[in-house]
Amino acid sequence: MQFRKRLPSLTALVTLEAVLRRKSFTVAASELGVTQAAVSRQIAALEEELGQPLFLRKHRSIEPTAACVSLGATLAKSLADIAESVEAIQSRGQDVVTIGATVAFSSFWLLPRLAEFRRANPSILVRVISQDSPIALDDGEIDVAIRYGMPPFSDGTVIASRGDIITPVCSPDYLKRRGNGPLGSGDEFIETDVVDRSWFSWSQWFSLTGANVEFKPSLRFNHYTETIAAARAGQGIALGWRMLIGTFLEDGTLVQADGGELVAKDRYNVIVPIKAKRSNARNLAAAWLRASLHG
Repeated sequence: MQFRKRLPSLTALVTLEAVLRRKSFTVAASELGVTQAAVSRQIAALEEELGQPLFLRKHRSIEPTAACVSLGATLAKSLADIAESVEAIQSRGQDVVTIGATVAFSSFWLLPRLAEFRRANPSILVRVISQDSPIALDDGEIDVAIRYGMPPFSDGTVIASRGDIITPVCSPDYLKRRGNGPLGSGDEFIETDVVDRSWFSWSQWFSLTGANVEFKPSLRFNHYTETIAAARAGQGIALGWRMLIGTFLEDGTLVQADGGELVAKDRYNVIVPIKAKRSNARNLAAAWLRASLHG
C-alpha cells in the first residue's frame, strides 16, 4: 500500500501535533525551531488538503475542531510509537540492563544508590521496572531483580540475601509532641493496607511484640511510600523497615518512636532469572547489587 500518496505532508502532520499539544501556534513554532508564520502556513496547507478547517481562530486563542481532535489523537499515538521504536533500535547499540523491584524498594533503596552504578558504568543504559505485583522472571524482560521472600525460588538464582529489622518510626517533631515512652492508644498510627501481608500491619506488630494496646489507625495508605511520606511529615507513627528507610534515619527526618524491634521473617534477595542470557551489563549490575546489599 502506497501510504505516501494517501498521506498529507508529514511536516504538516508533525506541526499539527505540536500545535495541539502546546495549544498555541507561537509556542509550537518555538518548539519546532521555525517561525509562527511557517506554522500557520503548514496548518493552512493541511486544511486545504483535507478540505475543512482544523481550528477555530479566536481573538487570542485557537480551538481545534472535532475532526482535528480525532486526527490529533491518532497522530500523538503514532508518533509516540515511532519514537519508541527508534529508541529501541538505538538502545541495541549499547549495553542495556533491566532491574526489577517493588515500588518501595526502588524509591527508598535503589534510586538513591543508582547514581553510583551509572557513574562507574556510563555506557550502560539502566531500565528500572517498579511494581508491587510479583515480577515474572521467565519472560526475558528482567535481567536482575530484588525480590522479598524466603529462597529458593523456582524461576531464579539468588546471588545475595539480606534480612531487615522493623521498628516504629516518626518525625522528630511528632516525637517531641508525644514524648518518650511505649506506644499507646493516644498515638496516631499510620497503616499500610496491602494484600501482601509480608508488610506488617499494626495488629501483627502488637501481636508479635506481646503489647496489649488498643489502637485505631488515623491514616491508611495502599502504598508504603505514602505511609513513610506521612510519617516524615509528622502525621503519626509508621512501621519502619530499616533497610528501606535508612537514608531517612541517617538524615534525621525519621527517628525511632520507641525501643521495640522485630526481625523480619523474610529477606531481600538479589535474583537473576534461570533462563537469562548472560551479558556484561547484567553481570556488572548483579555484582553491584550484591555488593551494595551487603554493604
